[in-house]
Amino acid sequence: MTEHYQHRARKRFGQNFLHDAGVIDRILRAIRAKPEDRLLEIGPGQGALTQGLLNSGAQLDVVELDKDLIPILNQQFAGKDNFNLHQGDALKFDFNSLNAAPNSLRVVGNLPYNISTPLIFHLLNNAGIIRDMHFMLQKEVVERLAAGPGGGDWGRLSIMVQYHCRVEHLFNVGPGAFNPPPKVDSAIVRLVPHAVLPHPAKDHKLLERVVREAFNQRRKTLRNTLKLLLSNDEIEAAGVDGSLRPEQLDLAAFVRLADKLSEQVLQKPADI
Repeated sequence: MTEHYQHRARKRFGQNFLHDAGVIDRILRAIRAKPEDRLLEIGPGQGALTQGLLNSGAQLDVVELDKDLIPILNQQFAGKDNFNLHQGDALKFDFNSLNAAPNSLRVVGNLPYNISTPLIFHLLNNAGIIRDMHFMLQKEVVERLAAGPGGGDWGRLSIMVQYHCRVEHLFNVGPGAFNPPPKVDSAIVRLVPHAVLPHPAKDHKLLERVVREAFNQRRKTLRNTLKLLLSNDEIEAAGVDGSLRPEQLDLAAFVRLADKLSEQVLQKPADI
């Protein structure tokens, strides 16, 4: 890299550039890209993972927001036939513009904390074209993604992501692997969209609404947090104990509550 293209990490983009060769190799081995794969890297930064992904022979599209990084990435990779660069915001990116076949797109990213949750939800809206996702995230976010019912990490993020995907917390990464070092630990997570949803809801939007309402006041019982949506009798009719707190319910129970609410919506559209 020439001196002209040295780049300082931008606080407003939440940039922490990965530089530890051992960690980079471990991530690449977890992904195991093959020549026939269709890859999308979100936020390639200075290209720490990009080179290894390209070396697999796979077709690689990258989305980078920071205009100052574009010349650095182009200088390194523009000559490669399997490299395609998009400058823009991944939160607004139209993944269908890649014309990827169903269940084919493999998404990779070292995601800034401030966009990680909305970006994962944006990707889940396109789950039909995605085969898997490998992300570097703040460790506490990965713990929430992979959590099970009964603990403090179980919440809206866990439930809505696990509705769509199998979640694997692969390994943790310390601050020293980055420049500048973040103040928190990071972790690698693998998300694999379910071929068949294990607990399909009649109305996905109502599931989101029930989960959001339930966890808005997670210390309260369900009969209190959901009282504007469902009566205690309706909660009980869904096979759920209204005296439980939301973190005590599994995904299947939330789907039953949402399906009960969808019945109410059909019966009394003006009230919901």
